[in-house]
Amino acid sequence: MKVPFYRFMLAALAAVSLTVAGAALAQVDIAKSSVSAVSKQMNVPVEGKFGKFTAQVSFDPAKPAAGTAQLTIDVASYDLGDESYNEQVRGKEWFDAKTYPNATFVSSAIAPAGGNQFKVTGKLTIKGKSQTVVVPVTVTQQGATQTFDGSLPIKRSQFDIGTGEWKDTSVVADEVVIKFHLVAAHK
Repeated sequence: MKVPFYRFMLAALAAVSLTVAGAALAQVDIAKSSVSAVSKQMNVPVEGKFGKFTAQVSFDPAKPAAGTAQLTIDVASYDLGDESYNEQVRGKEWFDAKTYPNATFVSSAIAPAGGNQFKVTGKLTIKGKSQTVVVPVTVTQQGATQTFDGSLPIKRSQFDIGTGEWKDTSVVADEVVIKFHLVAAHK
């Protein structure tokens, strides 16, 4: 059974958005961070994780508008827990990892949304298609460490993820939720 790897890719991008919202000149600790995508296949939730990504963040909660964030995800690192599914998701119908090896998120604005909540606006690019998205991010600070958590629902069809027989959204739903947990420490 084919699994929508596109959704997991989108989750990674959402994680990038969260990173944007939370660390003043901080280094993201990839070992403590995660980016995943949750899709529904035949109405059953399926979650995969991206094993390789990089993030650059500059964020001060007292001056959120001055913050920036950039996330790059290696789409071939998407892991559904089964190598045959992973190989399929790297293919042309899903991520087309040979042609489009990375998905990216680059912030353009960060605005407070009350308490430790922020809205991070930016450009999400997957499989050569770009969309402006707004990612809700929760920022938690403990000492010199900031943690950014959030989720971003996207439509896989807007990024040409799931083409051919997979374009039909009755088997694999169009909505994918990108979830992220990013841990960053001030330099």
